[in-house]
Parts: sequence; C-alpha cells; structure tokens
Amino acid sequence: MKTQLINNAIQERDFFADVMAVVRQIPKGRVTSYGAIAKYLGAARSARIVGYCMNNAHTVKPKVPAHRVVNRIGVLSGKHHFGSPTAMEDLLKKDGVQVKKDQVVDFAKRFWDPAVELGL
Repeated sequence: MKTQLINNAIQERDFFADVMAVVRQIPKGRVTSYGAIAKYLGAARSARIVGYCMNNAHTVKPKVPAHRVVNRIGVLSGKHHFGSPTAMEDLLKKDGVQVKKDQVVDFAKRFWDPAVELGL
C-alpha cells in the first residue's frame, strides 16, 4: 500500500482496490489498457502491476470486467488467465467488441481512456 497526503492527512491507498474501481467503470463495448489505468492512478510505469491485479480480479466481489483490459495495442495478452483459451474473446464479443487473431478490431475507436472519461 502506498500513502498519499490528502487535506494534510496521510491516507493509505490500496492500489488493487483502485484498479478494480477503475475497471468496473469501463463501459460495455469499450476496452482500455493496463498502462492507461496505471497512468490514471498516478503510477504510469506500473502497467505490469495492473496486469497482476487483473490476474486476481476473479476473486473480487462485485464482479470486475477484467476482459475489457488489454495491452497497449489491443492484444488480448491476458487471455491465458481466463477459464479457457477463448473465454476473454467470447466475453468481449458478448460486449459487442470484435476480435480478430487475439486483437481488438478498431482498437482506437473502442479505446476507453480513464484520464479522459473520468477526468484527472
């Protein structure tokens, strides 16, 4: 856990919980990247840590749409952490996101940037 100064008081920060809160806000039909989440949370060089958080997203309630988080070019790099080799792709397709050869089609159009959408 990191600490941060808020209103002259030191607050504990739970990075895992912060990541889950951001991912829960990704709308159906959109995707974001590990790096975009890390940058939004003020930890721009921590994309890999966001990935580790996504690996454990299945243990969290309420559910977290981890399938909506892909790498910086739209590749389903975390697909091997889902129940089957096609589970991540199947969930994205159910959301209306087209995938071809393990990559999001029209990635730039589908990209949801938390810094823009949630404001910084």
